[in-house]
Amino acid sequence: MMPDRAGAAARPIKKYGNAHGIELLAPAGDLEKLKFAIEYGADAVYFGGHVGSLRAAAGNLSASEIYEGVGFAHQRGRRAYLALNIYAHDSELDAIEAFLGEIKAAGIDGFIVSEPGVMALVREAIPDARLHLSTQASLTNARAARFWHSAGISRVVLAREMSLYEIRGLASGAPEGLEIEAFAHGAMCIAYSGRCLMSAAMTGRSANSGECAHPCRYKYSIVEEKRPGEYFPLEQDLYGSYILNSKDLCMIRHIPEMAAAGISSIKIEGRMKSAYYVAAVTRAYRAALDMWHADPGSYAFDEGWLSELMKASHREFTTGFYFGQAGPSAQASAAGGYIQEYDFVGIVKGYDSAAKVALVEQRNKFSLGEELEAFGPPAGAFTFRVEGMRDAEGAAISSAPHPQQLVYIKMDAPVNENYILRRHKLQNAV
Repeated sequence: MMPDRAGAAARPIKKYGNAHGIELLAPAGDLEKLKFAIEYGADAVYFGGHVGSLRAAAGNLSASEIYEGVGFAHQRGRRAYLALNIYAHDSELDAIEAFLGEIKAAGIDGFIVSEPGVMALVREAIPDARLHLSTQASLTNARAARFWHSAGISRVVLAREMSLYEIRGLASGAPEGLEIEAFAHGAMCIAYSGRCLMSAAMTGRSANSGECAHPCRYKYSIVEEKRPGEYFPLEQDLYGSYILNSKDLCMIRHIPEMAAAGISSIKIEGRMKSAYYVAAVTRAYRAALDMWHADPGSYAFDEGWLSELMKASHREFTTGFYFGQAGPSAQASAAGGYIQEYDFVGIVKGYDSAAKVALVEQRNKFSLGEELEAFGPPAGAFTFRVEGMRDAEGAAISSAPHPQQLVYIKMDAPVNENYILRRHKLQNAV
């Protein structure tokens, strides 16, 4: 573990209009997820459009949805950032330029960019645009931070290979007014800042154009050149080994350390994740940040926040490079998949307090007799057993098998619109 620098002063925390000291930045893979992120406590959201985003397979937002999403955020005093963070080829620049023309009046609060060509396009289309430097640019030192600030960057998203000790040094040498953003939670690329050529080499799909096939999550074995078809196990595992598979980042235990290092925005990864994931993770970090903001001196970590994160789909957790070299412990070499102990089964669309009945939009099949858990912003969760269900026409039913089926459920405890229903897999196993 790298030593902390004795007596180093923390970078002043930027105060935002919503009175939160550190910005909580959440992913928005589509318009629905954008709204869930904001309702569950995000100070700001980041999203992609139909061109220029490093998450080409996410739902992303059309031009009209960008106007709606930015308006939704601004009406609630939150911010909205657009990711234009691909490393663009000449053949892609015309499409980006046309797209910027479509959305330039939306009032986007920041554009996340990786390279000067796209920066120039944004500046030409929207001269007063605020530019954020993507983690793709792999910024790791104060001199680079000063360079990018002089080029018009107002915020830098740090490389994920940096320790808190290094971040503190960078922050102390960064120019006044430059905001510092860093990832706090979510999936990690084997090339931590995302500059990876594996997918392009193996599948023809470029990670740097938003089309990564995630070959770092594949299962690998060794084959000796003169013994084709004869596979040798790695790590004494007869089924292969996930030698490139990173654990997920989780820094919820370390909010005070991130603040002391000078980070003014902490970022959740997950534009490809579900609305349930976005809501659950944002809600947990919101609770932790609110407690820290209320009284940093008496801040105490609540294990319930970590328990909540464990209920969302995740791999094993790591703190990455924040406390020094990550080493082998940051790799999940035994398995490549997610840990999923809970199913996302529905979203509350309305509640009749007199009849004590909730209108629910199904997201995964659930049935009479199952025990479900309901939760919503800002806090609180409760379990209940499904004792009565009717379809949209009022007919009694025993299950909700159809995607996005609307059903009425008897629910004695009151809930609000956009509460989420989930199911523990083991508790309801037959």
